[in-house]
Amino acid sequence: MTLDAILNFLSHGVLNASGWEVFFYTLAVTHITIAAVTIYLHRCQAHRALDLHAIPSHFFRFWLWLTTGMVTKEWAAIHRKHHAKCETVDDPHSPQTRGIKKVLLEGAELYRAESKVPETMEKFGHGTPDDWIEHNLYTKYSWQGIAALLIINLTLFGVLGLTVWAVQMIWIPITAAGIINGIGHYWGYRNYGSNDASTNVFPIGILIGGEELHNNHHTFGTSAKLSSKWYEFDIGWMYIRILETLKLAKVKKIAPEPRFDRQKLVADFDTLQSVVSNRYDVMSKYAKSLKSTWREELVHLAEKAKLESRFLKTSKKLLHCEPAKLEVGQKQQLTELFMHSKPLQTMHEMRSELSMLWERSTSTREQLLHQLQDWCVRAEASGIRSLREFSLRLRSYA
Repeated sequence: MTLDAILNFLSHGVLNASGWEVFFYTLAVTHITIAAVTIYLHRCQAHRALDLHAIPSHFFRFWLWLTTGMVTKEWAAIHRKHHAKCETVDDPHSPQTRGIKKVLLEGAELYRAESKVPETMEKFGHGTPDDWIEHNLYTKYSWQGIAALLIINLTLFGVLGLTVWAVQMIWIPITAAGIINGIGHYWGYRNYGSNDASTNVFPIGILIGGEELHNNHHTFGTSAKLSSKWYEFDIGWMYIRILETLKLAKVKKIAPEPRFDRQKLVADFDTLQSVVSNRYDVMSKYAKSLKSTWREELVHLAEKAKLESRFLKTSKKLLHCEPAKLEVGQKQQLTELFMHSKPLQTMHEMRSELSMLWERSTSTREQLLHQLQDWCVRAEASGIRSLREFSLRLRSYA
């Protein structure tokens, strides 16, 4: 081999690819890594939302060993603990307790620190791969995979392969450990009032494989599908459906979708069961009704009651908080607000009553049904337009 050939190999590798070709290669391989994380590690291993055939399962395990060095048991255990201890001091990576800057910039370090806690691995790491190759390659030599990837990239692209490798190394720490664990519990929109700070970062889930729809996921943790509204797209779910068509995957569970019987005049046991099963959808629609009532009351509160704009702004947020989570000062602020608005007080109180339908585990079905029917009667007789419309929808759950 001549000196020029050696220099050309070191500069461009065996492929002698153009800059654009290297760019699209990097885009493709990082996307495969994201798909492996969301389909295999997250939905399959951590939540058991689907079963994977041995072919994609072993491919994803090998690919993650090569591109991330992550161990399946560690990832699944840490993520399960995150759900079990969400937004508490025991949550491995909550920006609510650790600060958004800490999670965004040091998410990978938080992951590594938690992976060394034996109690976490023992309590939350059950059911993950426990075969020969896991013990003798993927776990035992976790860093050798990413070292092999460096050699492969340098061989393919020459010195530019080092940049490709660097992008692959930071891709998961930035997207998963940073954006999803950080921004996904700090900023975005919420479809459901789950008992945590989870948010949907963006309605189109492509760049991070559908994980952008994080509030949907925390609401329906065992669902293989992360999109919920018609305008949301989960590319990870698209891949799962393709695998299922090819008999390479089997979906075990997705979030329930409410069905309605608009002709139903009285709530019955089917209504009760559907309301309890679809409680997150119920409360999401109730929140919209509350917003409608707020808009109708706002003119009165601002002009006649002459309440300050700052007071109104903070009160609006408090109305959408779980009543049980309000502090003393916040409850006093709402009490002051309710002195000027009976409709808002009624909406707030009836929200708490409605949520008791799925919280009263000691009540019989007959008692719960009576409470639901009574709730609907009072709601429709309240004189509050949005509450009456919500009640008519509620009793049509089938």
